[in-house]
Amino acid sequence: MQTTATVLVYSDDANTREQVRMAVGRRPASDVPPVEFVECATLPAVIKTLEQGGIDVCVLDGEATPAGGMGVARQLKDEIFDSPPVLVLIGRPQDSWLATWSRAEAAVTHPVDPVELASALAGLLRQRLAIDV
Repeated sequence: MQTTATVLVYSDDANTREQVRMAVGRRPASDVPPVEFVECATLPAVIKTLEQGGIDVCVLDGEATPAGGMGVARQLKDEIFDSPPVLVLIGRPQDSWLATWSRAEAAVTHPVDPVELASALAGLLRQRLAIDV
């Protein structure tokens, strides 16, 4: 098992990025490695970071402006070879169809529920890192 997992958190709102970090903590589940966060506030920063490699999962804010996380997710799936799994933060449960359109592997409603977010993130890490449960 790798020693740490790297999670990219994209939001134009520093408070949202902090909520994600605080909700997940150091380790989202006991069977996945501890996580390190890379924060991005703009779409160009997301693209540059992903092109450098080393990101295991992306958490994207669907309410970010000017580039919303669902549009960013779809763009990543189209443009980044072997794009990491994406978890989008959606404003309402009714927006889950948009998360499906964006090709995100998971969606969690905002404001963030720590248990739900940690569980969804751990699931994506297990898939990405091929961890048997």
